[in-house]
Amino acid sequence: MMLKKYMPVLALAVLTLAGCESSGTTNGAANVSDSPQPTAAATAQATAQATVQPAATPSAKPVTGTSDKPSKVAMTGVTAVRLADAKSGWIGGKGWIAHTEDSGAKWQIQYEGSGEVKQLFALNGKEAWASTGNEGSLLSTKDGGQHWTTVGKMPNAAFFHFISKGEAFSGSAHTVDGGVKWTQMSVPEGITGDAYFHDANNGWAVKQVKDTVEVLRTQDGGKTWKSAMSRKNEASLTGAVIRSVGANDAWILLIGDSGMTQTSYSLFHTKDGGKTWQTVLANSTAGGGPAPGIPAGDTTGPKNTGTKPGPLYVVSPDVAFMGGQCPSCDKPNSVGWTKDGGKTWVNGKETFTGYGELLLAMADSNQGWLITNDNTQPSVMYTTGSGGVNWTKVHTFDAPK
Repeated sequence: MMLKKYMPVLALAVLTLAGCESSGTTNGAANVSDSPQPTAAATAQATAQATVQPAATPSAKPVTGTSDKPSKVAMTGVTAVRLADAKSGWIGGKGWIAHTEDSGAKWQIQYEGSGEVKQLFALNGKEAWASTGNEGSLLSTKDGGQHWTTVGKMPNAAFFHFISKGEAFSGSAHTVDGGVKWTQMSVPEGITGDAYFHDANNGWAVKQVKDTVEVLRTQDGGKTWKSAMSRKNEASLTGAVIRSVGANDAWILLIGDSGMTQTSYSLFHTKDGGKTWQTVLANSTAGGGPAPGIPAGDTTGPKNTGTKPGPLYVVSPDVAFMGGQCPSCDKPNSVGWTKDGGKTWVNGKETFTGYGELLLAMADSNQGWLITNDNTQPSVMYTTGSGGVNWTKVHTFDAPK
């Protein structure tokens, strides 16, 4: 066992990895009302959008790039990944962004600067964005990364996604000018994790009140919120991750307690705006207790491999992938998936070394990238063309210093 090397990584870091445009045996659908009712807390928060947040003035010239000269930057510790398609995409680390056009065999450093790359998002092969540093600087490229320009500041540390070259969402923040200015959309008080807006009207949030977990939905840009799912919960939530690939689509990852290097979690999915829900995963653990929203002692639900949640990446209303991590295992990383909206779950047979953050990005239901990290070993990239059944090692990055 190599537990001492492990650096705990919560699944909330999947924000970096999970897609918005991309997106075992089941435990059945949750019982919810066909006519969601407004919550009192949400009604109290149903106000107009907040005033515009101060944003940094866009830089007058592009940020220094290195596309025209060799770079001496060491590519250590990959912190973010995003695909444009199965062959091309970007990764980032501490002070650098790199690009590939051959599925990761060769990389070109395109940007050198200060601060760690927190997230990457690609609208296509030309237009992409990166958040960097603790101050949350937002960088943008319009030419495939040949030049990166400072746009402004990120409004928060939530997962951000662009739905056009001008419009994007980061948690409850909204921009229509490419990230120069952001406005705050109204969300209920006391939510767990970040809200997620699929577009300017449709959004989701998670809240726990005493022993009940509620999934809340808005269809008017946050002015009003209604309960779309309500489930009894044995313990307090410690996190929630939401992804959506359609106006009526939502994947809700609920993270529970932790103990003995184990974390309990569950994953629910709806295609019809919350009228019906599919239990995709119900990972109860000895150390973390019952999976959130699952009765104590119920071990019949579908399970992902590993003892902690890894990154969630949603490709479509039918297809989603999720990593699993086992800190006490020699090869702690694994990947599972559903390709029928969560009715069935398949656990991949391959496992991977690396006790740091696991990164996952998929181009479609079959093609994707997996990057493992470690404190003392180089980051390693693998690719799949078989929907996760088989993975091929394509690149070993620079060793940590």
